Amino acid sequence: MGKKLYVGNLGYNVTSADLQQLFTPHGTVQSAQVIEDRDAGRSKGFGFVEMGSDQEANNAITALNGQVHGERALTVNEAKPRAPRSSSGGYGQR
Repeated sequence: MGKKLYVGNLGYNVTSADLQQLFTPHGTVQSAQVIEDRDAGRSKGFGFVEMGSDQEANNAITALNGQVHGERALTVNEAKPRAPRSSSGGYGQR
């Protein structure tokens, strides 16, 4: 179990500070980040939380996955490594 968690179905007004506050009762929060749209500057509705240990990450998943926060049922699970971007088309490819 990794320490980094994916948190989905967040309300668009949830901040990184809110996310940290939500996870703190379940262990040490090393970082909490709500992902924002670069152009619009608003939340994309998901984020990542890094917990202090695997056990704390498990505790947070058990406690928060499916729980309603701001009228939305949260999705909390282990963050998957980012898939490498494949180049589809572009200049110089045949």
